[in-house]
Amino acid sequence: MTPSNTAAGTPTPNSFAALPLTPATLANLQQLGYQEMTPIQAASLPVALAGKDLIAQAQTGSGKTAAFALALLAKLNPRWFAVQAMVLCPTRELADQVAVEIRRLARAQDNIKVITLCGGIALRGQRASLENGAHIVVGTPGRIMDHLERGYLTLEGLNTLVLDEADRMLDMGFFDDIATVARQCPPARQTLLFSATYPEGIEKLARQFMREPQRVEVAPPKTERLIEQRFYEVTRSNRLQTVGALLRHFRPVSTLAFCNTKQQCKDLVTLLQAEGFYALALYGELEQRERDQVLAQFANRSCSVLVATDVASRGLDITQLEAVINVDITPDPEVHVHRIGRTGRAGASGLALSLASMNEMGAVGKIEQYQGNPSVWFQLDELTPTGTGPLQPPMVTLQILGGRKEKIRPGDVLGALTSTEGGPAYTREQIGKIQVTEFCTFVAVARDVAAQACAKLNAGKVKGKSVKVRLLSLADQ
Repeated sequence: MTPSNTAAGTPTPNSFAALPLTPATLANLQQLGYQEMTPIQAASLPVALAGKDLIAQAQTGSGKTAAFALALLAKLNPRWFAVQAMVLCPTRELADQVAVEIRRLARAQDNIKVITLCGGIALRGQRASLENGAHIVVGTPGRIMDHLERGYLTLEGLNTLVLDEADRMLDMGFFDDIATVARQCPPARQTLLFSATYPEGIEKLARQFMREPQRVEVAPPKTERLIEQRFYEVTRSNRLQTVGALLRHFRPVSTLAFCNTKQQCKDLVTLLQAEGFYALALYGELEQRERDQVLAQFANRSCSVLVATDVASRGLDITQLEAVINVDITPDPEVHVHRIGRTGRAGASGLALSLASMNEMGAVGKIEQYQGNPSVWFQLDELTPTGTGPLQPPMVTLQILGGRKEKIRPGDVLGALTSTEGGPAYTREQIGKIQVTEFCTFVAVARDVAAQACAKLNAGKVKGKSVKVRLLSLADQ
């Protein structure tokens, strides 16, 4: 079955009030700062709210979560404690973000219960949450399958299935898992599929598990205005060393470097660390504990360079990203645009630096054709060190051994650090992002006060209890 096409350029009203949403939902959207629909919301919400199956293609950061969340919430019966909607995501991080946004959008309705089912967390606690009743489940395919196989999760009441970032789930080898889950959903359900790209696997999913889906596509935003793209010709022997030269020349505070393979990630991080950079790697085989530590440090600006593969980096929500380096050219021009689109957001300028050898010039040509612009090349000998001293991140991460299980909240940590009890009171400017996970809490503090802040927390109390705190360093990875 071939999806029918909805013209991407069809004009649609951009006001949420034009949609068949309740007054309470519209008031909540206004309180949350949703002024008007983004292009993907305007294109997909009328289709989704009409109950039709949908394939929506748009880049990350385009507002797609609200596009499917508002649709599934509109069909929900709050008085019926059964799983009525399920969202499949490629990673735990994305599942957590989606669940948070659905809860915010559900505030207009009574007592909507949303739970996440992802790996890295004990099955027992998740089973208990399911037994207490849930309306919406958000999770990764593998963990959803675990609960289905054990009979902890039943889907008889499901009316909406969402596949979020479906292309990356396919990249990660989840087709069979998605198929297994979809077969256990009621045939009459609505299926909403969101994807940044449109690989062959999406067509296969549509044929097998969707009913005459409408397809909407929103073109990626133009990158030339805010993102400066520079290309450098390299050889196999000098490619990795060139990354260090770029960092010393441009000195970005936060850089995401993309490699095509896990081994390339490892090799580059080893080299950068030897050259004095605070660099960490993110790839598919990391344990959840390691992944949490790496992501926390990069997100809170206590790691200068994150070296990642495309699959591992999907779903990251990183703000203030000054530079993206394409260490390897991707053969897919859509992926290239997605990579560099992570910088230059929210009106900020960004830098996209791409390294290409002679045998990658064909891929560069595809990127030029896709973007409609020629690549701009620069010479390696123009890269000279600027500034003084090593490129150090402005923050340092403290890890507190205690998290949601101990009912720790970000406000508890902030209160302990800003109080005068047990040591100096730190200002809000000296304290960065605070992230509470299941079993531990990460807090960023300014580099010049990190050791003292760690000592203060170890000597004092958080939420009335003594805690163990340590500084995270490269040796911990």
